[in-house]
Amino acid sequence: MAKIKGRQRQTRDSVEDIFDVKPKKSAPFEFVLDALAAISPWTRPMFGCLAVYVEEKIVLILRDKPSNRDDNGVWLATTKEHHESLRREFPNMRSIRVLGTKVTGWQLLPSDAADFEEAALRACELVLAKDPRVGKVPASKRRASSRAPR
Repeated sequence: MAKIKGRQRQTRDSVEDIFDVKPKKSAPFEFVLDALAAISPWTRPMFGCLAVYVEEKIVLILRDKPSNRDDNGVWLATTKEHHESLRREFPNMRSIRVLGTKVTGWQLLPSDAADFEEAALRACELVLAKDPRVGKVPASKRRASSRAPR
């Protein structure tokens, strides 16, 4: 307790206590964002994960959740035609199970793989090099740009 002009006042430990604000959660696999820092990625929460964008493209999703742990790791935004070539670079890459049995453009570098950090950093190198196999313009952005006058 602090004493102010003859009366006692309770002190609080932090701004979070005063305003009942939850402390900000740290990003999962923050080393990925550090590796991409040179190109100023931006992030957005998505489905309880963290989507990573470079310019208008979504390139990765970082997932570390207690449910369906086998899908935790770095999700690569890609297309089906690139799966084979990417699998040569990332032998542990696979489809994401929570998305169902249908093969999607999203592929996972699982966090429980022995080479996870190495693979995640290699994926960052591909993003930095603007490899066309990684990254997609979200559908809503594609539609908006196709309606724009030329």
